[in-house]
Amino acid sequence: MRPTDKTRNQDLARNQGDHSTLYVSLELSRSSWLVTSLSPNSDKMSKYSIAAGDAPKLLALLARLRGRAEQLVGGSLNVVVIQEAGLDGFWVHRSLEANDIESHVVDPASVAVSRRRRRAKTDTIDGETLLRTLLAWKRGEPRVCEMVVPPTPEQEDQRRLSRERANLLRERIQHVNRIKGLLAGQGIAGYDPLHKDRRTRLDGLMTGDGRPLRGRLKAALLRELARIELLLQLIADVETERDVSIVWTGGHRRSHCSRGSRQLVRRLVRCFIMKASTETSPTGVTWPPMLGWCRRRGGAARSTGSKVYPKPAIRVCATS
Repeated sequence: MRPTDKTRNQDLARNQGDHSTLYVSLELSRSSWLVTSLSPNSDKMSKYSIAAGDAPKLLALLARLRGRAEQLVGGSLNVVVIQEAGLDGFWVHRSLEANDIESHVVDPASVAVSRRRRRAKTDTIDGETLLRTLLAWKRGEPRVCEMVVPPTPEQEDQRRLSRERANLLRERIQHVNRIKGLLAGQGIAGYDPLHKDRRTRLDGLMTGDGRPLRGRLKAALLRELARIELLLQLIADVETERDVSIVWTGGHRRSHCSRGSRQLVRRLVRCFIMKASTETSPTGVTWPPMLGWCRRRGGAARSTGSKVYPKPAIRVCATS
């Protein structure tokens, strides 16, 4: 999520009064959604509750509120909706924008609250706070909150691989620590559950007092190893899918991805090079440890110490 302090819609709000806008805040929970609205030329906030996840009912409620407010002012109205970024993601925001409703997603940590004393926290209070925050933000007040820039569905999908890989690595670490903890209780150290001969080495382990592993303990360790092997296979599948999405092309052919994507991938590749200090490049040159190496456009390679590491003719881009 990329927060911003100001957008084009905030500038437009300086020239429009409350008589032309119906302000609505959404407080989303797992059981119900609380809709708080403020009609034009009114200081009373109305509250409505609908079932969670019922987008058609939400759109129907907003249409009914708009129609009622338009009858009072005798003209057309704009509807502006605000909600907090949370577990519901951005599908509600996209649904509102698809129906020509101005929608904003706010970073909940950026909403100012009173710190005079410990405050009560309920959906009703939070809904009113969001609505007041939206009013101040639309008036153009600085540093009221930070609105999130919602990603597109394509951008969200591109992040799935890295997030799934991170989750799998955390699970693998948990099972590895579990095995080491069980063995430490028997006086055994130095066993690596990620070694390729992990099952063979497990058969030869002896406790600190010279006894072989008991049956149930060994069975539990074998089940943990089975989980680790499954995770290793899943991690390999995810990494293979990730590598397929990156195309390595030689020469200086023009890539089909955007300039911003190419720059981002190049920065990521440099980070990989910094960590892979023992890996060799496609030209057979060993990358320098901790990277003091870079090549400027039209310039010579930067040296690390007394050695110069040339840059291979590689272009990197994400597949379209």
